[in-house]
Amino acid sequence: MLDMDKIYLITDIPEYSPQIGRLLSMMNYARFTTLQAVNSLSVDQLDFLMDPESNSIGALLLHFAAVEYVYQVYTFEKRELNEEEVSRWGAALNLGEEGRAGIRGNDLEFYLNILNEVRNRTFELFKTVNDDWLEQEEEFWNEKQANHYFMWFHVFEDEINHRGQIRIIKKRLTA
Repeated sequence: MLDMDKIYLITDIPEYSPQIGRLLSMMNYARFTTLQAVNSLSVDQLDFLMDPESNSIGALLLHFAAVEYVYQVYTFEKRELNEEEVSRWGAALNLGEEGRAGIRGNDLEFYLNILNEVRNRTFELFKTVNDDWLEQEEEFWNEKQANHYFMWFHVFEDEINHRGQIRIIKKRLTA
């Protein structure tokens, strides 16, 4: 749902309430800049590690999808991940050694397909709620209240943060 004619607009999106449209506009722009940052990377470049403690670009891409999926489950289904989901997403959520060992050897299309699959589900889920849903509060981190708006802001804020890592890794590529 990246409308390139409106990529620089935080605006209404047909089929969504106004604030949800604006939230999705911001998510779309964050994803657009992520896609620009990883365009045409090879498997070796996606797997490159700057040092023994770093994450690869591929792992970070899968992390974006995993975080978004977790927030879909948490905010729309009001549950934690089940065992099957933890098995699928655990390495991408945890990163570190688990991510370095388990997220390797995939081409860019692999990561982009998963990112698109998860994002398309997000678009569908957001059609089922309105702006009032964004304001709903519940206990979140450190026993403090948060609303759905903040939670979904965090989804793309996390992507923006890690995209900075991707850009640093790209500057250090030796592959």
